[in-house]
Amino acid sequence: MNARCRVVVLTFNCEDIIGQTLAQARRIDPRPLVVDSHSTDGTLREVGPEAEVLQRAFSNYADQRNWAMAQLLQTEPPPEWQLHLDADEVLDDEAVLAIQQVLQAGDAAAHRAYLLRRVDYFMGRRLRHSGLNPWHLRLFRSGEAACEQRLYDQHFVSPHRAGRLPGCMHDKNAVSLKDWVSRHNRWSDLEAEEMRLALSAAPASGRLQPRLQGDPRERTRWLKALYYRMPSGLRALAYFVYRYVFRLGFLDGREGLYFAFLQGLWFRLLVDAKMHEARQAERR
Repeated sequence: MNARCRVVVLTFNCEDIIGQTLAQARRIDPRPLVVDSHSTDGTLREVGPEAEVLQRAFSNYADQRNWAMAQLLQTEPPPEWQLHLDADEVLDDEAVLAIQQVLQAGDAAAHRAYLLRRVDYFMGRRLRHSGLNPWHLRLFRSGEAACEQRLYDQHFVSPHRAGRLPGCMHDKNAVSLKDWVSRHNRWSDLEAEEMRLALSAAPASGRLQPRLQGDPRERTRWLKALYYRMPSGLRALAYFVYRYVFRLGFLDGREGLYFAFLQGLWFRLLVDAKMHEARQAERR
């Protein structure tokens, strides 16, 4: 008998993409749990009756994800596994099959937590070179992972060594460019504050630790710490050149240029500027 898995999807004003996300999610959990942050468009209409819907105001991703996990643990009986998705993360067929095989294995599964790779899209185009395409821990045994308490760039953390699943989560990024810029402006505030706190305090427990020889997430966190030791401003420019030239981002066409510039240079330079502004305010 297959182990039971509940799929949790966070939603807010995502009527254009949520149908695709849930169609694939229902192949794993016939009735996914949708945690909606009081959408004002047609999101809940697109969700339909074949989902459990809970409404909750959004504070931050860690708070919302950990709250959703707590709701699942209170059910009787609690599910053996949990899979967590954002509203615009569409699993491909290979990923669905791989997750189904883990559930079929049950207690004999090779790992108690699994990483899935996210594939980036921008302005409707899949980014094969200029995208980040990071790995995320999203499938795990209930009660054996939690979302780290960070203001930005949060990951699920488990005490168990995670396996990697084939297939991908396709981050379709259905928001308009205007909304994308607005979100990243807001996220730059959080990243600047997160870095200010990180430089003034010891590493907190329950967080993903930077390790060069660790899994892909830990290695990225290590490289990010190295990035912030580079001179302010210059590091953003170097990162853009790395993404657009050395990672062959120019092969992604016009969308690749826009993404590498906006996400790899503008966003990172904005974080640096806000960190500088905060230091100036402290001196005054």
